[in-house]
Amino acid sequence: MRTEQIGDATLFLGDCREVLPGLGRVDCVVTDPPYGIGFAAQPTKWQRRAGHVPQAWDDATVDLADVLALADIQCVWGGNYYPLPPSRGWLSWFKPDAPPSMASVELAWTNQDRNARQISQSISATNAERVGHPTQKPLAVMEWCIQQLPFAHTILDPFMGSGTTGVACARLGRRFIGVEIEPRYFDIACRRIEEAYRQPRLFAEPRPQVVQEAMF
Repeated sequence: MRTEQIGDATLFLGDCREVLPGLGRVDCVVTDPPYGIGFAAQPTKWQRRAGHVPQAWDDATVDLADVLALADIQCVWGGNYYPLPPSRGWLSWFKPDAPPSMASVELAWTNQDRNARQISQSISATNAERVGHPTQKPLAVMEWCIQQLPFAHTILDPFMGSGTTGVACARLGRRFIGVEIEPRYFDIACRRIEEAYRQPRLFAEPRPQVVQEAMF
């Protein structure tokens, strides 16, 4: 296990099943775990051109019980693939330029008793920030996601990947705890979060359009 402290972010390289028992409770869990749909095993043409090879980490879902037990506020991207309690507080990312082979929306389950919310953010608009992770979320989507969760001052992501949740927390002034098992992605996350702390937001950036409020 390796630990890095970057600003208000504490990052662990290791298996979250081994790291989580040593953590105390946090305000909020925001995570994007494997969906169990085999996406990583079938790289797209563009991903293959970027050097991606088939991987097995998305072949099955994971047990979230220990993860969700650490926080009162919970948000799980891909929650529609998990047997989570009924909720009306879903978050949705609409992709206006999604190709026919991909879903037009991605859903995040929350345990919040509130109206559902949706954000529109194109895939192509985030190409410049891609760092090589096959399921990397856009930074704008993760910033918006965190802003939907009240009182989430310390946020845990036990499937950190390339660190987008941590970058969003750095930009929003939230404390972050991240865990990643793959050394390559852990190093990328460290670099991105360190860069986020070196480059404070001097100007307000245009926010993506929130296009829908729905009831579930």
